[in-house]
Amino acid sequence: MRTLCSSTLIGEALLIMFAALVAMRLSDVSNGEIWAVSGIAMALCVLLCGMISRPGAVQIGWALQIGLIASGFILPTMFGLGVVFAGLWWCSVHYGRKVDDFKAARAAAEAAAVQA
Repeated sequence: MRTLCSSTLIGEALLIMFAALVAMRLSDVSNGEIWAVSGIAMALCVLLCGMISRPGAVQIGWALQIGLIASGFILPTMFGLGVVFAGLWWCSVHYGRKVDDFKAARAAAEAAAVQA
């Protein structure tokens, strides 16, 4: 799960940067506001990537996704990115846990086979 979630967060940080560059050209919002919103979101993605194995990191990740969607009120491109990455975050958490459970079951089965 850690690998999937970290990959999602790094991809999200990169796409936020590219969305900020596009928003600077297409949006009526000032460049300072664009970089403030985008910079905070990118920094949170990178920080959370380093904390992903700690308790509560998944919940913080959900809060980040909801915050990104909410930032769409300031910068409309962030709304679309927030929705897409909320879906990717759900997939990363859901399927990451399934893979972790599968690996744990396989390791337990191998340990039982060695003992037998």
